[in-house]
Amino acid sequence: AGSRLQHEFVPSAHLSAACTCLAWAPAGLRQPPSKDGPQRKKRKSEGGEVDKQLDILAIGTAVGSILLYSTVKGELQSKLDGGHDSRVNCVRWHQDSCCLYSCSDDRHIVEWNTQTCKVKCKWKGDNSSVTCLCISPDGKMLLSAGRTIKLWDLETKEVYRHFTGHATSVSSLMFTTVKPTNESKPFDGITGLYFLSGAIHDRLLSVWYIRSDRKEKNAVMSFAVTDEPTFVDLTISEVKEEPVKLAVVCRDGQLHLFEHILNGYCKKPLTSNCTVQIATPGNDGDSTPKPVPILAAAFCTDKQSLLLVYGNALQPIIEKVSLNTSESHICLVRDIQKVLSLRTDAAVTKVKTPVVNSDAKVLVPGIPGHSTAVKTPALGKEKKKNKRKPGETEESIEERLGALDIDVSKVKTPGGLPQTDSFAVLLVQGLESNDAQILNKVLNTRKENIVKNTVARMPMHAVIPLLHELTKRLQGNPYSASLMVRWLKSVLTLHASYLSTLPDLIPQLGMLYQLMESRVKTLQKLSRLHGRLFILVTQLAASQTVQDVPEVNQTAKLVYEDDSSEEEGSDDEMIADKDSDENWDEDEEEQSDGQDMTVEKEVNGDSDLEPENESEEE
Repeated sequence: AGSRLQHEFVPSAHLSAACTCLAWAPAGLRQPPSKDGPQRKKRKSEGGEVDKQLDILAIGTAVGSILLYSTVKGELQSKLDGGHDSRVNCVRWHQDSCCLYSCSDDRHIVEWNTQTCKVKCKWKGDNSSVTCLCISPDGKMLLSAGRTIKLWDLETKEVYRHFTGHATSVSSLMFTTVKPTNESKPFDGITGLYFLSGAIHDRLLSVWYIRSDRKEKNAVMSFAVTDEPTFVDLTISEVKEEPVKLAVVCRDGQLHLFEHILNGYCKKPLTSNCTVQIATPGNDGDSTPKPVPILAAAFCTDKQSLLLVYGNALQPIIEKVSLNTSESHICLVRDIQKVLSLRTDAAVTKVKTPVVNSDAKVLVPGIPGHSTAVKTPALGKEKKKNKRKPGETEESIEERLGALDIDVSKVKTPGGLPQTDSFAVLLVQGLESNDAQILNKVLNTRKENIVKNTVARMPMHAVIPLLHELTKRLQGNPYSASLMVRWLKSVLTLHASYLSTLPDLIPQLGMLYQLMESRVKTLQKLSRLHGRLFILVTQLAASQTVQDVPEVNQTAKLVYEDDSSEEEGSDDEMIADKDSDENWDEDEEEQSDGQDMTVEKEVNGDSDLEPENESEEE
C-alpha cells in the first residue's frame, strides 16, 4: 500500500545465473510439510489471513535451475536441478497439486514434484525454444508456446490442439473464460473456452477459441495496441454475458484498457476503449510535462479499480486508481519527484548522525591526508548564503579553490604521470564519446604496468567497446598494431571470465579472429623472408667492412723460411677455409629453420649477430 520495498532476495548464484522468470505458488501451499505433523489450528485472531498469504516463489534462472524461495522465512527452500540445460523461460504452478511446470530454451517442458524436488516428467514441447506456459482453469490441460501454440493433455502428455500462433516468440498466454458461451452441450473442461496470447515485437494480442473439432487453427479476434505488450492483466469472464476486461501495458509506457464480450469471430482488430498515460505536472523549473512510463497494471478484486505501477523499476510507485473508462484518453498528472522525496525523507530519519566535537578529525573522500572541518550550518543561514545581494560579485573559482586549501604538491604523482585510475576514467570517456584524441593519448602508452592496471580498473560495460576499438586500430598502421596487441593481451587475460559469459561473443569478436588468422598465416612466409634478408644484409655489411679497412704496408720487414712449417701452415689455412664455408652453410640452415627465433629477437630489438661481430668472426 505504501509502495515500499518489503523484502529483497539476492540469490548467492546471481552472478552466474540471472533470474529470468517468477511465479507465486498457490496461496495455501506450505512447503515442504512442517515437521510437527498436521498444521496446528489457527487462533481466531489469525483468521483466514495466514492461509491466503503467498509464501513460496519459484524463480527460473538463466542456467536452467529453478529456485524455490520462501518469503515468510526469507530463505531458499530448495533448488530444482537436472531438468533443463538452458535458460528457463516460464514457470507455472498447478492450482491443486504441488506440481510445477517449466519450459526452456532447450525445447523441453518439465513437470516437477516440488515436495521431492525431482523431475516427474519431461517431454519435448517444440522444435525451437518454448517461451510461455499456461494451465487450463480445470487443471487438466496445459498451453505451451514458442511461436506456435499447443494445447497438451497433462495425463497423456499428448498434443490435444494446435494453433498457428505468432511470427515471433510468445511472451504471454492466459485463459479469458472459465465456462463455454453456449451451454447446450455438456462441458468437458476445455472445449468452448477462449484464451489470449501476446508476442514480442507484435502489436496485436490474439484471442483463440478451443473448438470440439480440430478444424479452426486461426485466431478468432485480436486487440491492437501501440507497441509491444510488456504486461497483460485481465478479469476472467465467469458468466456468459460478462465482458472480459483487459489491461495491456506497452513498451512505450502507455496502458490500454479493453472491454469486450467474447462471442465468436471478429475480423478487424479491436482498438482500446481507453488509453491511460501518466505525466509530470511541469510547473516547477521545467515547464514541459514529461511522460512517466507505466510499468505494470492489474485489476483489483472488484474488477473496477486498477493498481498502477509507474516510475522507474528501481523505485516504482504503486497506486490504486479508479478510472472513468467512458473517456477514450486519460492523462494522469503525478509529481514523481515529490512522492519519491517524501518517501526517502521518511526512510532517512532512521539514520543516526554522529556527534562531531572539535577534537575529532574528519576525513573526507578525495585526496588522502586532506581533511576538512565539518560545518553543520543552520538551515536559515544556508538559504541566505545562496542568495547574493545585487551589488556583490560572485567569488571566482580560483578563490574558491584557494579556500579549499588543498596542498597541490601532495597531489602530484611521482614523475608527473597521470595515475592509472585517471587513465581508466579517460579510456571510458573516450570510448563513450568516441573521442580520437583521448583514445590516442591512452592507447599509445608503452608501459606494461600502466596498460595492465588501466584494464584491471575499467568497468565491465566498457570491455566490448574497447575490444571493438582495438580491432579497428589493429587493421590500421602496423606500428599502432604492435601497441594495440599489448592492450588486447591484457584485456583477454584480465576479463576472460566476463567475456566467456557473453552469449553473442563469437559475432562480437568475429572480426578479431579473422584478423589474427590472416596475420598468423603470413607470419611463416615473412619470417622465412626475414631470415634470408638478414643473411644477405649481414654478408654485405661484412664485405663492406673488409673493403673499408685501410691499406696496410704489406712488404715484410723480415722473412724466415722453414719448409716443414710452410706446408703445415698451408694445410691449416685450407682447413680454416673449409671450416668457415661449412659454418656459413650451417648458419644459413639455422636461419631458415629457426625463423621464429630470429623474428622474436628482431621484435625485441636486439639481434645477436651484429655486422661488426660478424666480420670479426670471419
